[in-house]
Amino acid sequence: MEFWKFMFVPTILFMVVVAPIWITMHYRSVSRSSRSLNQEDRESIEQMLETVDRLTDRIGALESILDIDHPDWRQQANRHEWKEE
Repeated sequence: MEFWKFMFVPTILFMVVVAPIWITMHYRSVSRSSRSLNQEDRESIEQMLETVDRLTDRIGALESILDIDHPDWRQQANRHEWKEE
């Protein structure tokens, strides 16, 4: 009978303090894991990344064309930026 008297207070403390925190943290972690990207979101991100890659290639191509046609275009662009500030 002494064992049950000894374990009464720790059991009550566990049920009042530890158990609610434990349960709250568990369901919070479950909620966070369910927020991960679904397949549709992943496909959308992949499509956006492909678009970014294509646009980067286009910018590179335009810059190379400008370098050939107007070799000093970069200096002119820098001068305009300095004047605006």
